[in-house]
Amino acid sequence: MFIDTHAHINDEKLIDDIENVITRAHNEGVDVIVNSGSSYSSSKSSVEIASKYKEVYACIGIHPENCEEYNDDVEKFFIANANNKKVVAIGEIGLDYHYEGYNSALQKEVFIKQLKLADKLNLPVVIHSRDATKDMLDILKENKHLLKNGGLMHCFNGSVETLNEIIKLGLKVSFGGVITFKNARNSPSLITAVPLDCFTLETDCPYLCPEPFRGNINEPKNIPLIAKKISEILQINIKEIEEITTKNAKNLFKKLI
Repeated sequence: MFIDTHAHINDEKLIDDIENVITRAHNEGVDVIVNSGSSYSSSKSSVEIASKYKEVYACIGIHPENCEEYNDDVEKFFIANANNKKVVAIGEIGLDYHYEGYNSALQKEVFIKQLKLADKLNLPVVIHSRDATKDMLDILKENKHLLKNGGLMHCFNGSVETLNEIIKLGLKVSFGGVITFKNARNSPSLITAVPLDCFTLETDCPYLCPEPFRGNINEPKNIPLIAKKISEILQINIKEIEEITTKNAKNLFKKLI
């Protein structure tokens, strides 16, 4: 069994075909999909989908690009759903300085609030970081006491040095379709450097479709393509990659069956 640890199957590109998306994933051996919230509405939708489909679990959180949404009502919703057996983490949360006009101060404030909330609720965190490595690491180091439930740096494509800092913090990383891209020159060094108990697989669908289907709408069914690339780099049988990453995902997301 493969696990997609970070998906957005409630995205408008997939939601109308969701049952077929889940079926196609199952046909490729992907039997668990962790669907990540990025806004108040997508977090609510993620919980609703997880309650409807046994294969789907939910993360709930406010993405840095939506940081202005965070308020008391959102926090109350997160608290009310923390004990839901299908809600496995607070996420995706973090920092994103990629587009002009970002509010770094507000992003940091909301990120730290959600780290504190996750700690209070005894849930791991799923972290998004884009063009914000220094600030991200500074916040995580300063708040390491809030990470005792673990966390996942999703769609990781940083340096080996950053990878080592993340591992020191007790966090895991997830690899997605980017590692299959021909221009992803740092992928082999990252994959050979990561401890075997510290990484998972993700699609971040509908984005970042792996080769040989790059540019298409991504789906959880493509997880084995990412696993295949890792197995080639590490020269480990793909079945072992499947077993390792499934175990790692379950160790992080305690509610997964």
